[in-house]
Amino acid sequence: MSTPAGLLAHRGFTHSFLFCVVAALLFAPIAERLHRPNDIRLWQWVVFFGAVIFIHIFIDAFNNYGVGWFEPFSHRRISFNAIYVADPFFSIWPGIACIALIYLRARKPQRKRWWQMGLGLSGLYLLYCLFNKDQINTDVKSILQKQQISYARYFTTPAPMQNWLWFAVAGNDSGYYVGFRSLFDRKKEINFQYFPRNDSLLNPVRGHKDVLQLIRFSQQFYTAEKWGDS
Repeated sequence: MSTPAGLLAHRGFTHSFLFCVVAALLFAPIAERLHRPNDIRLWQWVVFFGAVIFIHIFIDAFNNYGVGWFEPFSHRRISFNAIYVADPFFSIWPGIACIALIYLRARKPQRKRWWQMGLGLSGLYLLYCLFNKDQINTDVKSILQKQQISYARYFTTPAPMQNWLWFAVAGNDSGYYVGFRSLFDRKKEINFQYFPRNDSLLNPVRGHKDVLQLIRFSQQFYTAEKWGDS
């Protein structure tokens, strides 16, 4: 695929509710046949595959890339921007639990406690991230008003690998103010950097398929720059 097409395909239809249903119904009879004889019924396989895929696409919506829950009926991407796509503080707990489950024997009662710990602590951390998101949004909106920055579009999202430093973007069709806000900052101010949108630079290629796909992926948060003759 081209780069723009690849951006849209990633977390597109394969992260939709329709795919979740279709995949569960497709994989369940295959798994049931491969594992005969067993005491796992077909509907249990359907629930298993459906739950695994649903949890995956549900959690993916909490980071900043967005997921196509409603593909192919709607191209809208769902993105809560609450947790970075690769946050070790979220992933470490199920990782530890997975290692424990590999080494514990199948009938050991401790296994239940390990998977509960792995999923439970990740769930609590996600709630903590949502709390941080709410606090950051309150601070950033107050600062934008104080610094007299008007905007039509706005979002905040965590910087890489953690949930305490946040990236903020606010602007309109003319350009964007970009800055960082930490949960530990005490001053009610942000040193914003302004980026002009330069939308007029796209006029010669505005109808090009790749450009249209990039605009769709960016959800209108983009700027154009001229590099040499490009």
